[in-house]
Amino acid sequence: MSSSLYRRLTVGLAALTGLLGAGLVGIGAANAVTVPILVADVDSGKVIYAQAPTDPWYPASITKLMTTYVALDLVRQGRVSLDSMITISAAAAAEPPSKMGFKPGTQLTLDNALKIIMVKSANDVAYAIGESLGGSIDNFAALMNETAQRIGMRDSRWYNPNGLPDPRQWTSARDMAVLARALIRDFPDSHDLFSISAIQFGRAVMANHNGLLGRYPGTDGMKTGFICSGGFNVVATATRNGRRIVTIVMGQPTPRERDVKTADLFDYAFSQSAGWTSPTLDALPPSASPAPPDMRPFVCGGKKPPAIEDGAGALSAPGSAAQLIGGSAANSPALALAAFSNPALRARSLPPRAPLQPVAVWIGRNPAEGQQILEAQEAEQKAAAANTRAAKLEAAKAKRMAILEAAKQARAARMERAEAAKAAAKSAPKVAAKPGHGVPRNASAYTADETTGMPEAKPGKGLTKPAPKAAAHKPVPAKAESKSDKAAAKAPAKKSAAKKAAADE
Repeated sequence: MSSSLYRRLTVGLAALTGLLGAGLVGIGAANAVTVPILVADVDSGKVIYAQAPTDPWYPASITKLMTTYVALDLVRQGRVSLDSMITISAAAAAEPPSKMGFKPGTQLTLDNALKIIMVKSANDVAYAIGESLGGSIDNFAALMNETAQRIGMRDSRWYNPNGLPDPRQWTSARDMAVLARALIRDFPDSHDLFSISAIQFGRAVMANHNGLLGRYPGTDGMKTGFICSGGFNVVATATRNGRRIVTIVMGQPTPRERDVKTADLFDYAFSQSAGWTSPTLDALPPSASPAPPDMRPFVCGGKKPPAIEDGAGALSAPGSAAQLIGGSAANSPALALAAFSNPALRARSLPPRAPLQPVAVWIGRNPAEGQQILEAQEAEQKAAAANTRAAKLEAAKAKRMAILEAAKQARAARMERAEAAKAAAKSAPKVAAKPGHGVPRNASAYTADETTGMPEAKPGKGLTKPAPKAAAHKPVPAKAESKSDKAAAKAPAKKSAAKKAAADE
């Protein structure tokens, strides 16, 4: 088989794969979802590629593009200025991450607040913008919805300014393309706001969550977003040879796949020209879907939510969409999307990020005031930490003293008991023991050795046996005894025996 024929077969299989399954995600066939994708020319509004472009979707933090438009529009109307102060309320400070963690009462300029939400995607600051500019979150959400209708967004419903999960808040890829074009068209002086690679607050440097900035040549905006129910979303713009393309990719399972797919869509779009037959954003038909799908089982499942960004050190793999599927990709959107499902592309990453160029932001009205506030807060934190350490040391010292005092009292108690025992022993009466007789252990000090009046038990009938009689000591006879002495001894014995016999009679 020739190499050209093999290549054509490979391209055909890739096309079939793309037509059947490109852009489908889900746990099973019954749960498959077509994720929204849209590529359009910024100047003309012509659609280069679209997949479920008007389907409702949870926006997550790309909501902050809408918040930014409303804020810049209020500045354009003269109702506020970029130097207007935004106050962090207790409710704003309580918003979950991503956040700056400012204390309630902290103030910063609207200009710095917008830079922070575009780069750090800080939910607490976005909430504070809504409260400060709208008077309340509900009022600001009403401004968001009114502005969205005015600039041509048809599928969006806004309820908060930061994009934290709310089942009522959704948008579409088409609406986000309309919003991106409106931001570029209506606020050209704020162009750099969407391409800041990093911000520096004090000594902390925070990189933009947009993984295309500094990685894909020509990328100049705009915003990423992620919640489990919506997956990883991005609204991205890139410029090449004076032509600007906007690409919206939603519902991706990882930030890496979102970024690689967006880069490949840019590659494809810059190789195309939007002809007169291409539809405009306004001509896209409405969706039949009544509500957004919940991507949580596919994106997060029961696991911990994935990281927001891959980091700056991701490695790149050789190859691109055009290289993998051959030259015919330039004229075939189906083949281009088939390439996006190719496992070789799913394993790719973008090149490492270019060196960051942080933009300074501060709290307060100006950098000097912000520095004073930071120094005061730092001194307060150091004092609080010192007080905490001192309190811990004092508590440890008190604990040691308590242990020593308890040990001292225990020793004193033992010594007192020992002295009492000695004193009791000295004061007890002493009983003199008779010679040769010991005192039984159970005998009282006042019990006599012999008890009178008790009959002596007869042998065999008492509780105790009678003591054996002491053997009589026989006199040792002398060796020499005279006959007269023997006779004298016998005479009295005979006389006694006669008297005893007479008495018995």
